[in-house]
Amino acid sequence: MITSQQLRAARALLHWEQKDLAEAARVSLPLIKELEVAAGQLKAEARAIDAIVNAIQSAGVSFLDGNYSSPGGPGVRFSQPAGTSLDTTEDETIQYREFYENDAPPGAGG
Repeated sequence: MITSQQLRAARALLHWEQKDLAEAARVSLPLIKELEVAAGQLKAEARAIDAIVNAIQSAGVSFLDGNYSSPGGPGVRFSQPAGTSLDTTEDETIQYREFYENDAPPGAGG
């Protein structure tokens, strides 16, 4: 479940005003204001929450639930677009020295 703190943090990452989020999610501005003021989990119609979450995720921000996806508690972060890599293009592979040089002492096996 998404919290009001996560909603505000996601909006801040995107540099969105409340009205920007309302427009992107196609919900009312008063609803966004109401959801951000109330502490804890978002309480609104599931359809409205889904629209808000989808708008934020489509803009490139992911929600972290704090359980299995992140040890630090609930939060938000920028998403890495699907099918991309942080350090390569389709026609390029980068080799990092620490991965191809053997740094084990002689006789260590492996």
